[in-house]
Amino acid sequence: MDFPTIHTNFWDAVIAIPVIMIVTQLLKLKFHIPPKFIPTISLGLGLFLSIFISHRHQLVAGVFMDWFYGFASIGNYAALKTGITSYRSSNQKND
Repeated sequence: MDFPTIHTNFWDAVIAIPVIMIVTQLLKLKFHIPPKFIPTISLGLGLFLSIFISHRHQLVAGVFMDWFYGFASIGNYAALKTGITSYRSSNQKND
């Protein structure tokens, strides 16, 4: 059994994930989406980008990479939010 070869490139690491994060936050601000639906929207945007832009001619690779795009953007957002919250709370304790 041969597995499909999926290449990760510059688009995957540097452009797609920040684009998903930015578009998700813009949608959240514009349409006042409850926070519990944000991960689903992030996965949907990842699916759209991976199938229709980065892996146009390979449906299996597009669906496979969707999970990386969506969950990477969710994880990066959570890490950024945790870091900012921690930094703010440590500065308030020092004052």
